[in-house]
Amino acid sequence: MQKQSASIFNMAVIVAALGYFVDIYDLLLFTIVKAPSVLAVGATQASLLSDSTKIINWQMTGLLIGGVIWGVLGDKKGRLSVLFGSIILYSVANFATGYVQTVDQYAFCRFVGGLGLAGELGAGITLVSELLPKDKRGIGTSLVAGIGLSGAIAAYFTFKFSDHDWRLCYKIGGVLGIMLLLLRIKVAESGMYKSLQQQKARRGNFFMFFTQRKRFIRYFLAIAIGLPTWYVVGILVNQSDKFGKEFFGSTTIDSGRSIMFAYIAIAAGDILIGFVSQYFRSRKKALLLFYTFNILAVCLFFSPLNNSDSVMYLCCALMGFGNGYWAIFVTMGAEQFGTNLRATAATTIPNIVRGALPLMNMMFKDLFHDKMQWNLWNSAVVTGVIVMSITLVAFYFTEETYHKDLDYLESEEVLP
Repeated sequence: MQKQSASIFNMAVIVAALGYFVDIYDLLLFTIVKAPSVLAVGATQASLLSDSTKIINWQMTGLLIGGVIWGVLGDKKGRLSVLFGSIILYSVANFATGYVQTVDQYAFCRFVGGLGLAGELGAGITLVSELLPKDKRGIGTSLVAGIGLSGAIAAYFTFKFSDHDWRLCYKIGGVLGIMLLLLRIKVAESGMYKSLQQQKARRGNFFMFFTQRKRFIRYFLAIAIGLPTWYVVGILVNQSDKFGKEFFGSTTIDSGRSIMFAYIAIAAGDILIGFVSQYFRSRKKALLLFYTFNILAVCLFFSPLNNSDSVMYLCCALMGFGNGYWAIFVTMGAEQFGTNLRATAATTIPNIVRGALPLMNMMFKDLFHDKMQWNLWNSAVVTGVIVMSITLVAFYFTEETYHKDLDYLESEEVLP
């Protein structure tokens, strides 16, 4: 079997980080260009909230479906195959998005983009986790996520420096993806996966998550501990302009700027949490620390202290820093399962969390805000309490994975 790398700065880490950078650039670009781009393809100010929600829901649904497809392929065909295939798909989708003329065309292109984007993170995290020794893989995956998440910052400034030419921003995303393909040629496949190819174990069988009760519980818990990330980004930060208007009458908050501040802080948090996990020698202790910070930041967001544009941007940054456990959350998903299911787990888990955003949006907007006619404050608070309660229960029952040896296989035996 290929020897694990002793350095966290090997080519796999660098390429995975740059790949995730492009992934996040593309994933968050819509949120940054939301208002001008949706208005340009036929939406009105009255329909902006519903049309933009429709587009992001289609993108997240693509991530959910793509997560399963790429995850299965990652275990069946290899981690590198997914890295190549996914980036080709979302690069083409980005170019196409630069030419859309209607809301429906926009939603379809973001759906296809979501399908492609779904493969990037899971395959990269799986590859890095298998190439690095157990005492360094938390730091390695945190660097991948921290560097990668700065793609949102790049998307924001690309939009600003392009004189708000949102079509050009999507085309640049496509070019970045194609350029990244050249770097990936130099990356070697995981030694654990090469060893797996010599064995008869079934690889990438998604249904194996449901054939054993204990394995299904592990899978469900791994998903649930990440839910607040997209509640914060997809609802609170994404709609910060709407919250600002309701909370204190502001009409000058730029949700794209909110995303930029949030992702600067998320990137910092994701890099820091790897070292925190290393210090505690525990994934769960680091996770709990960031959960606590996130809850406090969300409370500040909903408090009377959030009464100006500058405080709103500060809240977005603080919530973003609390969301910096994304790296550890995805790493734990990879560490929970054997080599023959690891890419499937690491790819589907974060994308199911992303794909849960439409459900959270339905709860927040369609059920509480529209049907029950609550204001934004009540709708968002109740949605957040439900999401965070599920997460804290899942956290309590999730197993510690810091010291776990990853060189093992998941049994195909059907157990109760």
